[in-house]
Amino acid sequence: MAATFPPIPSLATDPNSAATRRAAARRREVRRVLTGLAFISPWIVGFLAFSAYPFFASLYYSFRSTTLLRPGTFVGLDNYRYMLDDDLFWLSLRNTLYFLSFSIVIGTVCSLGMAMLLNQRVRGLSIYRTIFYLPTIVPLSAVAVIWIWILNPRYGILNYGLDGLGIPTVGWFSDPTWAMPGLVVVSLWGLGNAVIIYLAGLQDIPAELYEAASLDGASGWQRTWGVTLPLLTPVILFNTVVGLIGGFQYFVEPYVITGGGPADSTLTYALYLYQTAFEYRQAGYASAMAWVLFVLIMAVTLLLLRSSKRWVHYQG
Repeated sequence: MAATFPPIPSLATDPNSAATRRAAARRREVRRVLTGLAFISPWIVGFLAFSAYPFFASLYYSFRSTTLLRPGTFVGLDNYRYMLDDDLFWLSLRNTLYFLSFSIVIGTVCSLGMAMLLNQRVRGLSIYRTIFYLPTIVPLSAVAVIWIWILNPRYGILNYGLDGLGIPTVGWFSDPTWAMPGLVVVSLWGLGNAVIIYLAGLQDIPAELYEAASLDGASGWQRTWGVTLPLLTPVILFNTVVGLIGGFQYFVEPYVITGGGPADSTLTYALYLYQTAFEYRQAGYASAMAWVLFVLIMAVTLLLLRSSKRWVHYQG
């Protein structure tokens, strides 16, 4: 009678084998990934529906004569060629660059100055910081309505104060010469975000550097110029990039306050794009304008980042 032995388990079915353990680990990893995707699926659906699809759809429509009511036909680069002969396109671009030139420079100086003041040790400092930040949480449409009354040529409080000081009053939003400077003044209302970022940058500067500069006999201005500003250049770069991107898309205030007038003096690029799409109903041309704006913002941002190697200084 032949001897019998228990069967030898195969590697494929042995629960203690390395291959089985690896397969089980892979299945657990797949379950974890699927569970994570299930939890973030609402965000994925929202991103695909409201960000990814409009992004690529606008590129598709920029090559078509699409309107809000008709799909249109393929026109190639005609929408982009038409911009070269569109006087309002160039006017809106000039107005936007004019606004950027003054709002970025004046905004940087004012927000940095306020941050340095709020960095001083005085009584009630938290109250002052809150007061300076509060305007940034007010809705932009409400801000626009407030400034319509503040800068009203006849009843505005600013012109009332100028008249009381014997200074000639200004037709802020009724005079084409002063309409865009008036919007620059309005843009200074929401500097709270930049002030907070500058304040964080100021508090990150080591106190030892100021002490060393004081021991070397540096005055307050010399400490500001030689220590504070160089070490704040990364923060200045960040706020400048954010300001540029926001400035190229400047829309709410000119839309609510002036509607682009008077005489198209406040017609910004974003406002003209909106009018082209929803008032003139030229969705194809508006899509082409949006892509030109995207390329313009990318180009200016890249140029600024490349130039930062010459003037931005990082600690260490």
